[in-house]
Amino acid sequence: MNILTRPILEINLNNLLDNYKMLANLAKNATPAAVIKDEAYGLGAKIVAKLLYEKANCRNFFAAHAVEVKEIAATHPNATFYILQGVGADSIEIFRQQKNIIPVISSPEVLKYWEENKPDNRKVAIQVETGLNRLGFREDDLKVLPKDKFTEFSLVMSHLACGDEKDHFMNAKQIENFERIKKTFFPNTPASLSASDGVFLGEKFHQNMVRLGAAVYGINTAPYRQNQMKNVVRVLAPVLQVTNLHKGDFVGYSATYRAGSERKIAIVSIGYGDGLPRSLSNVGKIFLNNGKIHEARIIGRVSMDNIICDVTDISDIKAGDLVSIADDFYTLDDVARDAGTISYEIMSRLGKNPRFERIYIQD
Repeated sequence: MNILTRPILEINLNNLLDNYKMLANLAKNATPAAVIKDEAYGLGAKIVAKLLYEKANCRNFFAAHAVEVKEIAATHPNATFYILQGVGADSIEIFRQQKNIIPVISSPEVLKYWEENKPDNRKVAIQVETGLNRLGFREDDLKVLPKDKFTEFSLVMSHLACGDEKDHFMNAKQIENFERIKKTFFPNTPASLSASDGVFLGEKFHQNMVRLGAAVYGINTAPYRQNQMKNVVRVLAPVLQVTNLHKGDFVGYSATYRAGSERKIAIVSIGYGDGLPRSLSNVGKIFLNNGKIHEARIIGRVSMDNIICDVTDISDIKAGDLVSIADDFYTLDDVARDAGTISYEIMSRLGKNPRFERIYIQD
């Protein structure tokens, strides 16, 4: 008998590459850029950047912080790395060391800091506010900038608030705001408005550059339509024990589940310490695929290291079996729906957890 104790994160790089190429083709008149922030949504920024650089000719990347791409930028000198959170005292040294890392300037204060500390005359990107009301220069900020400043930016960008809802009024409002700001202040500057969700909204949203992130990793960023992306992530976990649960017995912390009849349970080695949401308590599912897919429900509270599942209807499950937490037939989007959150959060939490055994699939 072969017993494993750690959960497994399986990452299909073939599917990831296909997803990137499909999105790039949808926005074929724009330059594609890959979003690799948060360790490429937890899947490994170095591996993803290398794959897309070598196999898809990707030369533009976005990250949240300069420290995320410091090593990657050094080994990919012909690529440009845009930093969405900008530049500050905690990152200026990285910008001094790597000329191909470009801050996205989102406020007058950060612009002033950059001008006082910039290491050279590289052109930076600027973010403008068009409706999300997050980071970005407001129009009043732009009106007081000296006119010669506007030629110092290599890219003007904004971000959609409701790109995942095709007919939401905010999309029309934001494209109108963005095009007005661009025409007024940045008539000759390349522009970027859309992340993955905006790619599906049509060519006018593509502008000069699209920022391809969540959809590359298999997430459905256009939930109003069937997911066109290939699944990238499988999450597996080993069964540590199978035992009986008697009528009237309680399960887990706080005794939130009580057996109404004789049951069979499996204790599975994954929990909130691995990034599995605790909100899946008494709600979530696991699957055993032994030629036929069998579904079982999580009962009781999700604990730090384990979940307890009702496997009464699975006759041949045993210790040592691997069960699916997320798979091609029950994706992270499905897990997120049951957990009451979004798949972005779950992928990030699971992907960066060091307790997983990581397996990369690549031709």
